[in-house]
Amino acid sequence: IIAIEGGSASGKTTLSSLIEKVYDCNIIHMDDFFLQPHQRTKERLEEIGGNIDKERFLQEVIIPLNNGEDVKYRKFDCSTMSLGEDVNLDKKKITIIEGVYSMHKEFEKYYDFSVYLDISSSLQKERILKRNTKFFANRFFNEWIPLENKYFEKTNITSRCDIIIKIDK
Repeated sequence: IIAIEGGSASGKTTLSSLIEKVYDCNIIHMDDFFLQPHQRTKERLEEIGGNIDKERFLQEVIIPLNNGEDVKYRKFDCSTMSLGEDVNLDKKKITIIEGVYSMHKEFEKYYDFSVYLDISSSLQKERILKRNTKFFANRFFNEWIPLENKYFEKTNITSRCDIIIKIDK
């Protein structure tokens, strides 16, 4: 089980896809585990890394993976703010967990290897502006990236990952 952690637009999904082209593996996206509206309490959102459904992720992904079982979960759909389609994954030798918060302290003990993609703020901004509307880019800059940076700082993420790859081009 490999975690690929890093800030928005750092290349986590791209790296996961490249690995998948070489190895027969499963990819699980942390974006599928954002909190549902009823879980978004003030207290929960003030927790470091509290904006993901860590309980559901542990029960539906991490525990089955560590028991050598197939994985079944429902993706969180940002457009409807609810759980959407089912995802059923047969057991494979390699599973990649990719996304911000993948190295949450409650998960890291279950991983065999971890990678942190450390993107420069200028490249991050450039990539976000290229792939988002102005409205969503502003949400990244004013809401999501500050939460990510707080999580990275408070959890000392770079000292906890096996490999750090600097992304600045």
